[in-house]
Amino acid sequence: MEENITNQDSKLKKKIYSHIEINMASPLQLAYIGDAVYEVLVRSYILETVKKSVNDLHNIAIKFVKAKSQADIVHFLKDDLTEDEHRIIKRGRNTKSATIPKNANITDYRYATGFEALIGYLYLTDNIKRINEIFDIIIRKYKEQNIIE
Repeated sequence: MEENITNQDSKLKKKIYSHIEINMASPLQLAYIGDAVYEVLVRSYILETVKKSVNDLHNIAIKFVKAKSQADIVHFLKDDLTEDEHRIIKRGRNTKSATIPKNANITDYRYATGFEALIGYLYLTDNIKRINEIFDIIIRKYKEQNIIE
């Protein structure tokens, strides 16, 4: 059972969820962890590639993590996602949340929840390689669109 908790690709220890367990999790639970994983990924990338003040780093991170950006990500990833990944996003997008977005419209907020659910799903099923592939696509697209340098 111990090998189920350690991840060789990560210094962090976590439980690796089975297909049955992950399908029993609510999309909002997946989005909860996915939000944190994506935030760490973004901040790590920015810290490694941008040499600016912390305030500037924060402003760059916002370009990645705000609901509108995550909704746009879902749309430009559509041809790069598997059927299962589309299903996870759809589950997250269609889940009703008690939270009302402050700085986003409801459609963008729901797509962002779907994206975060996908990242959470991939993380909890130990598919770190796929998270990195998706993040590489995001970086490439952002560079093409001059959103980041």
